[in-house]
Amino acid sequence: MKRIFDIVVASVFLLLFSPLFLALVLIIINDSKGGAFFHQDRVGKNGKLFRLHKFRTMRQASEAAGQLTVGMRDPRITTSGFFLRKYKLDELPQLWNVLKGEMSLVGPRPEVPKYVAYYSPEQRRVLSVQPGLTDFASIEFVNENDILSKSPTPEKTYIEEILPKKIELSLRYIDSKSFLTDIKILWSTLKAIAKG
Repeated sequence: MKRIFDIVVASVFLLLFSPLFLALVLIIINDSKGGAFFHQDRVGKNGKLFRLHKFRTMRQASEAAGQLTVGMRDPRITTSGFFLRKYKLDELPQLWNVLKGEMSLVGPRPEVPKYVAYYSPEQRRVLSVQPGLTDFASIEFVNENDILSKSPTPEKTYIEEILPKKIELSLRYIDSKSFLTDIKILWSTLKAIAKG
């Protein structure tokens, strides 16, 4: 049932949002040099790597300076990127990941291999399910970049404070997941994004 729901919702939204996708592509390529999309290796179910898709919000080759972004003070973020990130529009291309079966609408957010390497054996249980666009952790840390911007050592803060809490919340989702829970999380995510 979850997979059928993912396919139906992802298909409908990809179709409905196609004009928006085109508009965002034009805005991004006119705003800064480079393509409209950003692709990054993430760790999926059972530790399998897959290519996650996003709209590009940073200048070209920005990832070489680090894989964390630090709030609105990160100079690598483009003008259009600030807007896309604020309303999570940069995440929309992941509907394609959902349609392909690499992700689900609801599930633990997939991490890059660098940070998965810090997982304890118990924490690696988050890799036992399909990663998702959102879950309890996504709602709790909807303003994660702003939290990091206030830290003198953002990466240390992420690894030692934010990452463990996110995993704890993701494990809570795994232990209580149900179709009704997924609907509640999707609705709460939309409300959190709307608040900005």
